[in-house]
Amino acid sequence: MALYLKFTRRRECLWKDLKKMVLVLALGDLHIPHRAPDLPPKFKSMLVPGKIQHIICTGNLCIKEVHDYLKSLCPDMHVTRGEYDEDSRYLETKTLTIGQFKLGVCHGHQVIPWGDLDSLAMLQRQLDVDILVTGHTHQFKAYKHEGGVVINPGSATGAYSSITYDVNPSFVLMDIDGLRVVVYVYELIDGEVKVDKIDFKKTATTNSAH
Repeated sequence: MALYLKFTRRRECLWKDLKKMVLVLALGDLHIPHRAPDLPPKFKSMLVPGKIQHIICTGNLCIKEVHDYLKSLCPDMHVTRGEYDEDSRYLETKTLTIGQFKLGVCHGHQVIPWGDLDSLAMLQRQLDVDILVTGHTHQFKAYKHEGGVVINPGSATGAYSSITYDVNPSFVLMDIDGLRVVVYVYELIDGEVKVDKIDFKKTATTNSAH
């Protein structure tokens, strides 16, 4: 059974700590404008051009303006197709390598049952990746499994899902350095941005990255 990572609650903004790091922004399920008008202003004030080196998006951007906005933050963007995306350029799954880690991306509505740990583990094995990033449930989750990590960044806008209407806006920043990845989770709770830090080190037995 997967072991959930222990969270270290941090309330302060971590941009000051992160400014010298190579960062990967992971987000998804924005559903603009159908379920949410925009990203929360506090998130938009943090996500500015020049701080992020890669963007991973699990899909459901819904409109071209959202794609263009994210592209303005960082041109190196990787998007998979959500069930409400009409852009045929988005693939069902995508893999990429950053540092020593191979990452896989999938929206997650294809994974049945939705959010099921065993089904996600099967997808992780099929894609042969160290880090699997999926969405669809709109609920943040991160856990270690078989020497890798599975991450769901949640909904960046707090849009409701078919599973729940109680959604806190959230996104993830990953700092990948050698065999170590530090995951920073930003979540908007009662109008305040709360930050969790999750630290994972790749073991020598993990051989999917090249």
